[in-house]
Amino acid sequence: MIESTIQLRVLYAHTDKMGVVNNARYLEYFEAGRNDLLRKTGYPYTELEKENIALPVIEANCKYLSGAKYDDVVTIKSFLKEMPTVKIKIDYEVYVKDKLIASGFTIHSFVNLDKMKPVRPPEKFLNILKKLKN
Repeated sequence: MIESTIQLRVLYAHTDKMGVVNNARYLEYFEAGRNDLLRKTGYPYTELEKENIALPVIEANCKYLSGAKYDDVVTIKSFLKEMPTVKIKIDYEVYVKDKLIASGFTIHSFVNLDKMKPVRPPEKFLNILKKLKN
Protein backbone atom coordinates (compact mmCIF):
# COMPACT_ATOMS: atom_id res chain seq x y z
CA MET A 1 0.00 0.00 0.00
CA ILE A 2 1.20 3.50 -0.87
CA GLU A 3 0.02 6.34 1.33
CA SER A 4 0.49 10.02 2.02
CA THR A 5 -0.61 12.50 4.66
CA ILE A 6 -1.24 16.22 4.24
CA GLN A 7 -2.69 18.85 6.57
CA LEU A 8 -4.85 21.85 5.72
CA ARG A 9 -6.42 24.55 7.86
CA VAL A 10 -10.15 25.06 7.30
CA LEU A 11 -10.84 28.43 5.70
CA TYR A 12 -13.78 30.58 6.72
CA ALA A 13 -14.98 30.44 3.09
CA HIS A 14 -15.35 26.65 3.39
CA THR A 15 -17.91 26.90 6.20
CA ASP A 16 -21.56 27.77 6.59
CA LYS A 17 -23.09 30.28 9.02
CA MET A 18 -22.53 27.83 11.89
CA GLY A 19 -18.82 27.56 11.09
CA VAL A 20 -19.13 23.92 9.89
CA VAL A 21 -17.40 22.79 6.69
CA ASN A 22 -19.77 22.36 3.76
CA ASN A 23 -20.07 18.70 2.73
CA ALA A 24 -18.89 19.36 -0.85
CA ARG A 25 -15.53 20.61 0.46
CA TYR A 26 -14.58 17.08 1.49
CA LEU A 27 -14.18 16.20 -2.19
CA GLU A 28 -11.71 19.08 -2.38
CA TYR A 29 -9.89 17.62 0.61
CA PHE A 30 -9.78 14.30 -1.24
CA GLU A 31 -8.30 16.11 -4.24
CA ALA A 32 -5.62 17.72 -2.06
CA GLY A 33 -4.77 14.27 -0.70
CA ARG A 34 -4.71 12.73 -4.19
CA ASN A 35 -2.41 15.48 -5.50
CA ASP A 36 -0.09 14.94 -2.55
CA LEU A 37 -0.08 11.16 -3.04
CA LEU A 38 0.82 11.44 -6.72
CA ARG A 39 3.43 14.11 -6.03
CA LYS A 40 5.09 11.91 -3.39
CA THR A 41 5.29 8.99 -5.83
CA GLY A 42 7.35 11.25 -8.07
CA TYR A 43 4.68 11.15 -10.78
CA PRO A 44 2.33 14.12 -10.25
CA TYR A 45 -0.49 15.18 -12.57
CA THR A 46 1.95 17.34 -14.52
CA GLU A 47 3.93 14.23 -15.54
CA LEU A 48 0.77 12.44 -16.65
CA GLU A 49 -0.26 15.49 -18.68
CA LYS A 50 3.16 15.54 -20.40
CA GLU A 51 2.20 12.07 -21.65
CA ASN A 52 -1.18 13.40 -22.81
CA ILE A 53 -3.05 11.59 -20.03
CA ALA A 54 -5.73 12.91 -17.68
CA LEU A 55 -7.38 11.32 -14.63
CA PRO A 56 -11.03 12.38 -14.56
CA VAL A 57 -13.09 11.31 -11.56
CA ILE A 58 -15.64 8.70 -12.65
CA GLU A 59 -16.92 7.80 -9.17
CA ALA A 60 -16.72 9.42 -5.73
CA ASN A 61 -17.93 8.31 -2.32
CA CYS A 62 -17.78 10.10 1.01
CA LYS A 63 -19.05 8.91 4.38
CA TYR A 64 -19.47 11.81 6.81
CA LEU A 65 -18.93 10.86 10.45
CA SER A 66 -18.51 14.28 12.07
CA GLY A 67 -17.87 17.84 10.96
CA ALA A 68 -14.81 20.03 10.78
CA LYS A 69 -15.16 23.66 11.78
CA TYR A 70 -13.59 26.92 10.86
CA ASP A 71 -9.87 27.08 11.76
CA ASP A 72 -9.58 23.32 12.45
CA VAL A 73 -6.52 21.63 11.01
CA VAL A 74 -7.67 18.65 8.96
CA THR A 75 -5.36 15.76 8.26
CA ILE A 76 -6.02 13.98 4.98
CA LYS A 77 -4.63 10.48 4.56
CA SER A 78 -4.67 9.02 1.05
CA PHE A 79 -4.10 5.38 0.18
CA LEU A 80 -3.39 3.51 -3.04
CA LYS A 81 -4.14 -0.10 -2.14
CA GLU A 82 -4.25 -1.73 -5.59
CA MET A 83 -2.22 -1.36 -8.73
CA PRO A 84 -4.10 0.62 -11.38
CA THR A 85 -5.33 -0.77 -14.67
CA VAL A 86 -7.27 1.63 -16.91
CA LYS A 87 -8.75 2.81 -13.61
CA ILE A 88 -7.20 3.88 -10.33
CA LYS A 89 -8.92 3.89 -6.94
CA ILE A 90 -7.69 6.09 -4.11
CA ASP A 91 -9.06 5.81 -0.57
CA TYR A 92 -9.15 8.68 1.93
CA GLU A 93 -9.52 9.35 5.63
CA VAL A 94 -10.01 12.86 7.00
CA TYR A 95 -9.21 13.62 10.64
CA VAL A 96 -9.44 16.53 13.06
CA LYS A 97 -6.82 15.81 15.71
CA ASP A 98 -7.15 12.02 16.19
CA LYS A 99 -10.85 11.87 15.34
CA LEU A 100 -11.88 10.35 12.00
CA ILE A 101 -14.49 12.73 10.57
CA ALA A 102 -14.89 11.41 7.00
CA SER A 103 -13.77 8.56 4.78
CA GLY A 104 -14.27 7.69 1.17
CA PHE A 105 -12.74 7.00 -2.20
CA THR A 106 -12.48 8.25 -5.75
CA ILE A 107 -12.12 6.20 -8.90
CA HIS A 108 -10.44 7.72 -11.94
CA SER A 109 -9.98 6.59 -15.51
CA PHE A 110 -6.72 7.12 -17.36
CA VAL A 111 -7.80 9.03 -20.48
CA ASN A 112 -5.97 10.12 -23.61
CA LEU A 113 -6.49 13.90 -23.70
CA ASP A 114 -6.72 14.10 -27.51
CA LYS A 115 -9.17 11.26 -28.03
CA MET A 116 -10.89 11.36 -24.62
CA LYS A 117 -10.72 7.56 -24.60
CA PRO A 118 -9.55 5.27 -21.78
CA VAL A 119 -5.92 4.14 -21.94
CA ARG A 120 -3.61 2.10 -19.80
CA PRO A 121 -1.42 4.01 -17.34
CA PRO A 122 2.13 4.81 -18.48
CA GLU A 123 4.56 1.95 -17.92
CA LYS A 124 6.93 4.33 -16.11
CA PHE A 125 4.15 5.20 -13.63
CA LEU A 126 3.39 1.50 -13.01
CA ASN A 127 7.08 0.73 -12.47
CA ILE A 128 7.35 3.53 -9.89
CA LEU A 129 4.29 2.21 -8.06
CA LYS A 130 5.64 -1.36 -8.06
CA LYS A 131 8.89 -0.16 -6.47
CA LEU A 132 7.04 1.86 -3.83
CA LYS A 133 4.76 -1.04 -2.90
CA ASN A 134 7.73 -3.31 -2.11
